[in-house]
Amino acid sequence: MTHRPPPEDSATRFPRTTLTGSVEEAVSTAKDTAGDRFVTIASADIIQQALTLGLVEEICISGVPVLLGTAVRYFGELVGGHVMLEDPEVVQGTRALHLRYPVRR
Repeated sequence: MTHRPPPEDSATRFPRTTLTGSVEEAVSTAKDTAGDRFVTIASADIIQQALTLGLVEEICISGVPVLLGTAVRYFGELVGGHVMLEDPEVVQGTRALHLRYPVRR
């Protein structure tokens, strides 16, 4: 998602790109496109907006054996306080621990 106009060659370079005017519209379009598959938001800014708008059903967090020196805080700017999560489903991977938390409604 971006507020910038698409590059002139976007239809060739990014054929599956859909332009929308809001986070709500982007999530709705992604769900329509995905059908019965999952939709993933991989942008810290967009996930924070989608959480604030109540558009997120599940948070997936993967713990991996690396510490980053700097990065964008994934949940750093949540508007309106805490977002409550249910107990996680835990999946042990190779060199990673995956946690899937349903968002409490």
